Amino acid sequence: MASHTYKLPNLLTYGRILAVPLIVLCFFMEGRLHGSDFARWSALALYLIASITDFFDGYLARVWNQTSPIGRMLDPIADKLLVSSILLLLAADGTIAGWTIWAAIIILCREILVSGLREYLAELKVSVPVTWIAKWKTTLQMIAIGFLLAGPAGDKIIPYVTETGIALLWIAAIITMYTGYDYFQAGLKHVVD
Repeated sequence: MASHTYKLPNLLTYGRILAVPLIVLCFFMEGRLHGSDFARWSALALYLIASITDFFDGYLARVWNQTSPIGRMLDPIADKLLVSSILLLLAADGTIAGWTIWAAIIILCREILVSGLREYLAELKVSVPVTWIAKWKTTLQMIAIGFLLAGPAGDKIIPYVTETGIALLWIAAIITMYTGYDYFQAGLKHVVD
């Protein structure tokens, strides 16, 4: 298994983790938090590359039979780091504000709660499989974040890019609540027992 540590699927996961500070750095290019058009397009480009690696790391690991414990551990961590750091960045820069902050809070809380539940259940040797709706939730979150990263820079090219991102974020938050409830319902019986 140690031989898989530096194989391409895991390297893609490591790259996704490294993309997180680079995306945040885009908004600080001027020495302060500022989502200029150039910053947003740069961050979006890095984010799209990172998002594509999310598909390919797992796919290649399965196809090439290169799954590894470190890959299984780091893949969901990389996803959560990417989503949570960008949501916080977009809240700090004001792209998501007001009531939309609640959508981000719902998403972040669910990720933390489900991670804690999975960790606890892992100690009990119980695994809760990822459902298809959870995969759709992740996809919708990723698309929403892409629209929000483009934000005002995207609005200059295509109207309502920011509003579309906000609407998709709310839809993702609603699905997130459902999948969170689903995971807790499945896992709670093991906690109570």
